[in-house]
Amino acid sequence: MLNIFTLVNGRLFQEEIESLEELAQFQPIWVDLESPTVEEKRWVKQHYGLSIPDDAMDEDIEESARFYAEDNGDLHIRSDFLVPDDEEPHTVRVAFIVNMANDGRRSSGILFSIHDEDIPVFRLLRMRARRAPGLIEDAKEVLLKLLDADAEYSADTLEEIYDALEKVSSQVLAGEVTDAQAGEVLGAIARHEDMNGRIRRNVMDTRRAVSFLMRSKMLNNEQFEEARQILRDIDSLDSHTAFLFDKINFLMDATVGFININQNKIIKIFSVASVALLPPTLIASIYGMNFQYMPELAQTWGYPYALALMLASALVPMWYFRRRGWLK
Repeated sequence: MLNIFTLVNGRLFQEEIESLEELAQFQPIWVDLESPTVEEKRWVKQHYGLSIPDDAMDEDIEESARFYAEDNGDLHIRSDFLVPDDEEPHTVRVAFIVNMANDGRRSSGILFSIHDEDIPVFRLLRMRARRAPGLIEDAKEVLLKLLDADAEYSADTLEEIYDALEKVSSQVLAGEVTDAQAGEVLGAIARHEDMNGRIRRNVMDTRRAVSFLMRSKMLNNEQFEEARQILRDIDSLDSHTAFLFDKINFLMDATVGFININQNKIIKIFSVASVALLPPTLIASIYGMNFQYMPELAQTWGYPYALALMLASALVPMWYFRRRGWLK
């Protein structure tokens, strides 16, 4: 899918392109390619003279090759964006190319973005730019706003994790936790820990992208200050992710502690039962020894006496354990 975005009276308008002739009718500041076809890449190369690298969206690209500037002034940035899907949260690699060529048709440059799937941050920026005139001024502003929105989206996701962990905390600290509840809690904690780790990695990647833009010396004074503000916002998220990691570890330890308590209760029952049944077993073994004559057969009350003695030897330890509170 090939979408272009043009500025009209300070507002960002989107057009979906379906042919090369239609592409030539607009002067965009942002060209977005979502899962581009070979034909769409050919249109971009033919009209803008830009060749999209084959490894633009590769996940295993070298870290040193994710941010670089070409001799003609084009900037290449590969950054990850968070997609907090309920079923499978993940990050999407986006390749940005800031084309600053001046060929008479454009002087402020064009931002090209290439990605495999729709990204919530992109939808958020499009909605804001349509409603707020003057929010976007040029291609570099689009890229900064995308990175800013990514950091803001990460902050919103952290707030959702805070709320979810509060519910987990109330469930864990309310009282006794059964094994079934502990399993649900551990599953929820694992999901939140995974999301928190993804957010931490995502903001680190965003920080690198913003820092590279600042070092490129392509930003004006206002944009440079905006980039510094984005970095300050990202720095503030680090403490939140660290706190969430500590909170998750605490809840994990508390839940595992309840599991150990439940297991100890089961082991306690077996321990008490084995100790209580030891005296009857001893009496039974004595009466079962190979005497010249069996004492329980010598008298008519032999068997009842033996059974009563075994029962008493079992009840006395149970009474003692209950008195000490070990059966509670």
